[in-house]
Amino acid sequence: MRMKIRYFDHAATTMVKEEVVKEMLPYFSLEYGNASSLYTLGRKARKAVEEAREKVAKAIGAKPKEIYFTSCGSEADNLALKGIAYHNQKKGKHIITSKIEHPAILETCKTLEKQGFEVTYLNVDENGFISLQELEASIRQDTILISIMFANNEIGTLQPIYEIGNIARKHHILFHTDSVQAVGNVEIDVEKMQIDALSMSAHKFYGPKGVGVLYVREGVEFDRIQDGGHQEKNKRAGTENVAGIVGLGKAIELATKNIEEYQKKLTNLREEYFSQIEEKIPNYKINGDRIKRLPGNANVSFEGIEGEELLLKLDEKGICASAGSACSSGSPTPSHVLLAIGLKPELAYGSLRISLGEENTKEDIDFLVEQLVEIIPKLRK
Repeated sequence: MRMKIRYFDHAATTMVKEEVVKEMLPYFSLEYGNASSLYTLGRKARKAVEEAREKVAKAIGAKPKEIYFTSCGSEADNLALKGIAYHNQKKGKHIITSKIEHPAILETCKTLEKQGFEVTYLNVDENGFISLQELEASIRQDTILISIMFANNEIGTLQPIYEIGNIARKHHILFHTDSVQAVGNVEIDVEKMQIDALSMSAHKFYGPKGVGVLYVREGVEFDRIQDGGHQEKNKRAGTENVAGIVGLGKAIELATKNIEEYQKKLTNLREEYFSQIEEKIPNYKINGDRIKRLPGNANVSFEGIEGEELLLKLDEKGICASAGSACSSGSPTPSHVLLAIGLKPELAYGSLRISLGEENTKEDIDFLVEQLVEIIPKLRK
């Protein structure tokens, strides 16, 4: 008899919904035209791409012409930071970000530093929040861009995006936010939040891997970073991944349709998990803000254990979870996010991140905690 798999790693990736797959299928074999071709088959592909662009724009309060399709969230982050930095370098070469960004932001910033740009990395408090005072104090005459993630992928903390947008707009500085974890989990309105650029990735909200989006507000200029053809309004060379784009469009449409109901379900499951941990397992620490966090994120450090050992033991029980970011797995150093919020390395090593999705149930939570109650004391010995 096959072991039941209980999946608690939706921040790493999600399954592709049946409705999304169904929408994509014709574009692999029937409507296989190149969206840049002029004949009927190509025009049908173009129409599908533009319909998906409209769905994405509607989901975040943007205009279709402000949506650029990419291969993933990391490419969108690279295009935003490098594209805006290169275009504006005559105005200034200073960028502000935070110490707990995704590697797609941090590594891009390191590359820009090698090219003569200066980057200020803001501290975060014990819950993972930047200081708005420190942000404003860090702004200089030559500051051209602020890039702060909407929601942290490891600890789930939601940054004060409205306030950051206000500060950026007041000082006439562009504001980009890596929203890969936020899209599909929280409501986003780029106009109200005064966001100038935003990154997302389809596979985080029940869409396919290999397709993402960069939103850039109309009027904001940025350079292309990939040479080749003139696709995506001459900003992103390469034949469009029509099936993937169609899947992203359908996925974001579904994700934003009943978002309040989805948030409520995941928040209730998360709080059930926290309550059971508090009741049954001693010597733990919840990482990230208890309230202002992604509905399905629960990151807990357990004293006296090694996180990877715990993951292997859970895997034997059919439980899929994470010790942190999937993009950093295999790294010998503790999570940069957990160190930034003040955890000692030995406690950071003992972290377990679960990220919930729509298929999770209370029964799953009960089973997970039951296994933790059994495994953690053994690991501590």
